[in-house]
Amino acid sequence: MDDHIFLVAYDISDEKRWRQIWRIMKGHGEWIQYSVFQCRLSRRRHAELIAKLDETIHHTEDHVIIIDLGRSEQVTLQVISLGKEFQVVKSGPKIV
Repeated sequence: MDDHIFLVAYDISDEKRWRQIWRIMKGHGEWIQYSVFQCRLSRRRHAELIAKLDETIHHTEDHVIIIDLGRSEQVTLQVISLGKEFQVVKSGPKIV
């Protein structure tokens, strides 16, 4: 398996677009914080996510960052989590 772990954060200026982006992200990863998702994606799913985000955002008003943390089986996340317990995204099918 060649999945990578990605951290996606976004700043969307319009509430309607924010909800659209949230729905797109919910179909690709786990919601961590208000505008932050953790995703485990193949190359194909990564490309699909970028295409969907790119066609939805307003390029002069919105901002999305996608950070590649590396291959999923090689990533050792070192997370300090205060409050709720942090859960690492698992592999497996995701029903949307």
